[in-house]
Amino acid sequence: MTNCKPVSTPSHLKSSNSPGLTAAYSNPTFYRQLAGCLQYLTLTRPDIAYTVNKVCQHMQNPTILHFEDLKRLLRYIQGTLHVGLPLFRDKPILQSFSDSDWAGDVKDRKSITGYCNFLGSSLISWSTKKQNVVARSSTEAEYRALASTAAEITWIRRLLHELNCPQPTSTSLFCDNTSAIALANNPVFHARTKHIEVDCHYIRHCITDQTIQIHHIPTTDQVADILTKPLPAPRFKLLAHKLVQPLETPV
Repeated sequence: MTNCKPVSTPSHLKSSNSPGLTAAYSNPTFYRQLAGCLQYLTLTRPDIAYTVNKVCQHMQNPTILHFEDLKRLLRYIQGTLHVGLPLFRDKPILQSFSDSDWAGDVKDRKSITGYCNFLGSSLISWSTKKQNVVARSSTEAEYRALASTAAEITWIRRLLHELNCPQPTSTSLFCDNTSAIALANNPVFHARTKHIEVDCHYIRHCITDQTIQIHHIPTTDQVADILTKPLPAPRFKLLAHKLVQPLETPV
């Protein structure tokens, strides 16, 4: 793939339905080796985290279609060898972005959680992960994403405290779902939300002890959107630039 033609995004917006691509891939071991290597690359490339997550879900029985998706990812990487994580010398205030794609997996209809945490302007933590249960509403999916992000924030705040960099105020957590924000701040349980009671208790505890403070953010400004779904090229480039930027010395 060294001389392959680069592409602007790491994944297709829509999967192909061609019958010829559903057959099993002839060399699954090779597929697993490539997918495993790409997992290490996500340590410095959050822009490919979602696509690598999708690729790795098919390591047991990859098809030709899955290998085509893997090759597209390699074509994207070929065109972005010069980008990486930027680090800034600014005030080390922690802020987080949380998002979810409701029922994004067409096979099991489980949602995808994505979050990213910034220390000042520097990205220090991010995740793309399929949720363990099927969410019955977009609010539930977003709320479970908030719970995962809150747990990560709690751990980072404790780590920063040990490193003599305590956070003087509550960490701002940005979410684009107003219903999930209302549920997080509402101390009254409703019958239709009792099945997410554990997450409810945890987030409200974080809000009460001033670990986090949840704010609404327009979907257009939601940075974590890139970690939950495939995006059109213009929007992908806009969000990717907020996470990774060209390096001074290409690698």
